[in-house]
Amino acid sequence: MPKGSPELTNARKEEIINACEQLYKTLSFKEITLKEISEKTSFTRTSIYNYFQTKEEIFLALLQREYELWNAELNRIMRKFPALTKDEFADKLARSLEKRAQLLKIMSMNHYDMETGSRPERLAEFKVAYGNSLRAVMNCLEQYFPEMPAEDKQGFLYTFFPFMFGIYPYTFVTEKQRTAMETAGVNYAFMSIYEITFNCVKRLLGEYNV
Repeated sequence: MPKGSPELTNARKEEIINACEQLYKTLSFKEITLKEISEKTSFTRTSIYNYFQTKEEIFLALLQREYELWNAELNRIMRKFPALTKDEFADKLARSLEKRAQLLKIMSMNHYDMETGSRPERLAEFKVAYGNSLRAVMNCLEQYFPEMPAEDKQGFLYTFFPFMFGIYPYTFVTEKQRTAMETAGVNYAFMSIYEITFNCVKRLLGEYNV
């Protein structure tokens, strides 16, 4: 790590992550290189290695930031709404993910590559943000559905978080994919991030706080 203030280090990291995020809007994970990321920053490619050793570490940091933003939104919901019905909670949770399409996109496409291509210390930093998201959703369940047994709350987490990996592929379909499904005779019913999440959460909550 280069010498400098923590503020400068964090600013440099954010600049690199922002550059990666910008490229990811038009390019795929495989197409993006460290060289292209460096060209979107104010410093050289060599300097990037002072902060991230691989492209995967940069993407993992971007995913970590997305989790942190989602966690902040969940905590804001709990502070603002002391009590919610099942439908109201499903609505709030669905809208929180509707704002985080970037989170869902990275999760669904590149999660394994990012984790295997990152150093243990970078992976541990990411897991803190991921763990906080698990706790945030659990805190929501405890606040809004206190009558729900602990094993059902745990079951909600173990179902909902794997479900999140499939949200993006089901809600963002390219024209090529649409054409292929039509050719194969597959009926595709479009659902938005909000719709698919809202329906899933309501089903998972079952009879609680109807």
